[in-house]
Amino acid sequence: MSVAVEFRNIKKAYGENVVIEDLNLKIEQGEFVSIVGSSGCGKTTTLKMVNGLIEPTSGSVFVNNEDIKSKNLIELRRGIGYAIQGSVLFPHLNVEQNISYVPNLLNKKDKTKTRDAVAKWMQIVGLDEEIMHRYSNELSGGQQQRVGIARALAASPSLLLMDEPFGAVDEITREQLQKEMKRIHKETKITILFVTHDINEALKLGTKVLVMHQGKIEQYDTPKNILNHPASDYVNQLVYRQRHMCHLSDDQLGDCEYSAVSKV
Repeated sequence: MSVAVEFRNIKKAYGENVVIEDLNLKIEQGEFVSIVGSSGCGKTTTLKMVNGLIEPTSGSVFVNNEDIKSKNLIELRRGIGYAIQGSVLFPHLNVEQNISYVPNLLNKKDKTKTRDAVAKWMQIVGLDEEIMHRYSNELSGGQQQRVGIARALAASPSLLLMDEPFGAVDEITREQLQKEMKRIHKETKITILFVTHDINEALKLGTKVLVMHQGKIEQYDTPKNILNHPASDYVNQLVYRQRHMCHLSDDQLGDCEYSAVSKV
């Protein structure tokens, strides 16, 4: 399987404050990677280095085997979906215009292709076409988040970055969105990097889980191995409650509904 993202000898420091130290990691295409760890561990910094929003102090980031330092950052970002917490919709644009924003930049002359893309992704993320002409202030929090996800996917990127995208919605909506993301990943096979504080969410969604602590990788493994074979005391403490609630086979793990909510 080919590599979608590679971090090679990455260090990120702000003055004397080292946020990421010697990060080396290869993420294969088609993986859903949940990135979890305590506040300040470097999760969001790692994510934002992929699309050039943050530049490493040293080392290189590769996307589809190309060093992003050699890429035009505007073109790079147009090919990478990006969804973050809360509503970041353009308030002066309606739902259709928000979702079609990047496709319109890429397909200026093919309006039919753009309209088809909007309809396709609205259906995939579970949005009714009747809200197509509404504005963000006319949508619920869950609808706004779905529009944001649809917009991130509308250009059919091979890579999707998500930074705590469900943190601002209620628990019921969050569970619904989690199920939608698992289904979308299964249908599209897109590579997803998903930052979360919630170990339950990380284990539920990820085909792989990246546990970070103080700017370093504690463990990068399948949810089952994270649960059953923690690589450090930190990981062991992180998954202790979950391990004692769920004794799962590989095919059962993704369907487990954790009863406890553990955040780090």
